[in-house]
Amino acid sequence: MLRSLHLRDFVIVDQNHIDFEAGFTVFSGETGAGKSILIDALSLALGGRGDASVVRHQAERAEIIATFEPDQEIRDWLLEHDITTEEDELILRRLIDAQGRSRAYINGTPSTVTQLKELGSMLVDIHGQHAHQSLLSPQSHYAILDTQGQHIALSQQVTQAWQQWQKAQTAYEEAQHSAQSNAQELELLDWQIQQLTDLGLDEGDWENLTQEHQRLAHAQSLLDSAGRSLQLLEGDEGSAMSALNMALHSLQSVLSHDPNLQNIYQTLESAQIACAESISDLNSYLTDVELDPERLAHIDHIMSVAFNLARKHKCEPEALPQLLDTLLERQQQLQQSVDVVALQATLTKAQAHYQDLADQLSQARHTTSQQLSQQVTEAMQQLSMQGGQFVVQLSPTAPSAHGNEKVEFLVAGHAGVAPSALAKVASGGELARISLALSVIASQAARVPTLIFDEVDSGIGGAIAEVVGRLLHELGQRHQVLCVTHLPQVAACGDNHFQVSKASDGAHTVSKIQRLSDEQRIEEISRMLGGIEITATTRNHAKEMLNFHQ
Repeated sequence: MLRSLHLRDFVIVDQNHIDFEAGFTVFSGETGAGKSILIDALSLALGGRGDASVVRHQAERAEIIATFEPDQEIRDWLLEHDITTEEDELILRRLIDAQGRSRAYINGTPSTVTQLKELGSMLVDIHGQHAHQSLLSPQSHYAILDTQGQHIALSQQVTQAWQQWQKAQTAYEEAQHSAQSNAQELELLDWQIQQLTDLGLDEGDWENLTQEHQRLAHAQSLLDSAGRSLQLLEGDEGSAMSALNMALHSLQSVLSHDPNLQNIYQTLESAQIACAESISDLNSYLTDVELDPERLAHIDHIMSVAFNLARKHKCEPEALPQLLDTLLERQQQLQQSVDVVALQATLTKAQAHYQDLADQLSQARHTTSQQLSQQVTEAMQQLSMQGGQFVVQLSPTAPSAHGNEKVEFLVAGHAGVAPSALAKVASGGELARISLALSVIASQAARVPTLIFDEVDSGIGGAIAEVVGRLLHELGQRHQVLCVTHLPQVAACGDNHFQVSKASDGAHTVSKIQRLSDEQRIEEISRMLGGIEITATTRNHAKEMLNFHQ
């Protein structure tokens, strides 16, 4: 439960420390005194959104420290998140500076606002002063029913399953829609791939073909030139080989007379060897090079086809093998994307999964709707709506993210009237009472230890207010209940009473929150009962109200 709340430089609070106890605690004060500051501060400590506007004028930063008594669930959460665990104390600290920057701490460990919010959901449940207005929204009916039945998690699973089903449905429909165009593209790809496959070009083949084509196209010229060269090198008369032989023979006879001729002789000898090798190579070349018109025609055809395909695909002929790989990859993608049978199987599975979860949710809602209808109807009798009836109506609908039924709250204000839609028949006061009944009933099933009601008794007065006070007091036997109220009948039922007041020195306005003694409670209840001047009669009335609830 909540043990204490410390505020510093928050809105119009300079510094205030509040210690809390178990049971039913009320907060009261004049209009505009800042009664909801407590709720706002606690909301920030629990991970609510905050900005620079919460920092008191001319202060550097606002600080909120909330101390709780942790249970085992909280200790397990802290252990899971590697946060220091104190045996009997949990401290949440939130700082917001004048620039709107925020920092959060859990037991002194820097933490995220998301962690505060997650932890806060296990510590405190806040019912806002405008809760009755949310009852007019059909969407809230789902949340209230599912929260009361403790099947919010199942409801979220249904929503997720619905989204998966719709995603699978879209994929299937798009596949069907595009199947024809994909089939046409596949047909074109098959034809293009077949053409490139028939061409049979591999990486590097184009360069080899080009070289072979050049050789075959000029084969006669190559043979003639090689033949003439061979004749000049080894012909019978005046050939290069003959001249070299003669030169070597001539020098060989005089080498012994002058050593300087040795280098010249060796050079000529090397030239003779090179000439002999060239003659051998030319003979081999003349043997290998043939006039092959058929091979030349074949290569001409291949190159012509390659040029045509390259022009169609707007690429160079040497890039055709890479193009074939790209087309094969696209063909595989299209073959997979048009697998309508597989997509239909996925769709069927997603739909069945959704339906299974939705059926479970429908069954859970049916049970909870009967219980909630009975409980709120009984509470209405206590809240001066004798003969009134509250009905949670479940109407079958087409599948949706909310399940297979529409949840609608119906009400009959008194006996003999058929229940109708809440938004159409409930007055403001009735709506407030029904909202309060729902809040109390939902809170009875809540697992969180601390419940806060922020002026949920708005629109209620007289004898009904006393019933409301007793309901909240009874709830305080099971939970720690904090209530901001303007009703003396509710305030008189509190086990503890705090007053929120506001004072100004002309330059600054400051709000204070203080615990009231028994005598101070009499004065505050008297003020709440009304009248500019508090009389003895008013004080006696206040004493009677307090004594009645002791």
